[in-house]
Amino acid sequence: MTKPKADWRNPGPAPTGGPLIDTFGRVGGDLRISVIDKCNLRCTYCMPAEGLPWLEKEELLTVDEIDRLARLFHSLGVRDFKITGGEPTVRRELPEIVARVCALEGVDVSITTNGLLLDRLARPLREAGLRRITVSCDSLMRHRYAEMTRRDAFDKVTAGLEAAREAGFDPIKINCVVIRGSNEDEAVDFARLAREGGYDVRFIEYMPLDAERTWEREKVVPAAETLAAVSAAYDLAPVVQDAPQPATSFRFADGAPGVLGFIPSVTKPFCDSCNRMRTTAEGAFRVCLFALEETDLRTALRSGADDAELERLVREALWHKWPGHKINHPDFVRPDRSMSMIGG
Repeated sequence: MTKPKADWRNPGPAPTGGPLIDTFGRVGGDLRISVIDKCNLRCTYCMPAEGLPWLEKEELLTVDEIDRLARLFHSLGVRDFKITGGEPTVRRELPEIVARVCALEGVDVSITTNGLLLDRLARPLREAGLRRITVSCDSLMRHRYAEMTRRDAFDKVTAGLEAAREAGFDPIKINCVVIRGSNEDEAVDFARLAREGGYDVRFIEYMPLDAERTWEREKVVPAAETLAAVSAAYDLAPVVQDAPQPATSFRFADGAPGVLGFIPSVTKPFCDSCNRMRTTAEGAFRVCLFALEETDLRTALRSGADDAELERLVREALWHKWPGHKINHPDFVRPDRSMSMIGG
């Protein structure tokens, strides 16, 4: 970790200009915007079978409020935006939200979805300006997919992937959370899918963000182990990356299409170079996925705060960003919220 320019625990006032920066010199350039907390799946590593208490409609940020925050962060140098949930496609206004964010100059916008509604939304989202999409899918076996998501919806996912391809999305990424005892034996199958379909498949380590708090470290499959399994089946060539990325990426050495990424979020966290920030569906600003504190932007928005005041709140929160989430430390403390409530 870069030596902080100030004591992050008591850093004094945040800078009033320049890039969005914390005391370690990390620049916040990536904003994940959650548009809803509801989801039409019940993934075992995320929420209970009966779901969670959902936000009321009036608690969600409106389209105009999301638009205003996106414009604010854009004015502060943010160019990478990802629309998340919950499941973002269950929000009726999603195409309009996407269109507004995509209208900002020089931005790279994507969404993360479970794909169940892409058969009818892929084209409207593409027409709204979206070019990149990520579909979460943790098993290529219908029965196992149903076990992990508590929904028999695998056919909807495959239909959604096909609809995304037909709509012209490129790249199409597939996120796979690898859990020991559940799906670690499918790594090579996912690699084969990448080769045959030209997908960008990313293997993600299982993180402690489930609402039922049943996460066990023993169920974490190190990314290095997944990489070794895939490398035993295919010759891989590393992808040269211009800047630090969460995923270590590889192409197939024989020139086959597709990219494989391995994200060691638990065993080798990328906190040192993390540039990610998040707004939850009800307008809480989080500077880390595992943050224990949030900054309420919705109250400020609805009480008439101007952009200068919103900027002050954002800069102050980021200035206090901690070194990292401490998953591998004995004093690790889980956030109160689960992944669906935070936004991926």
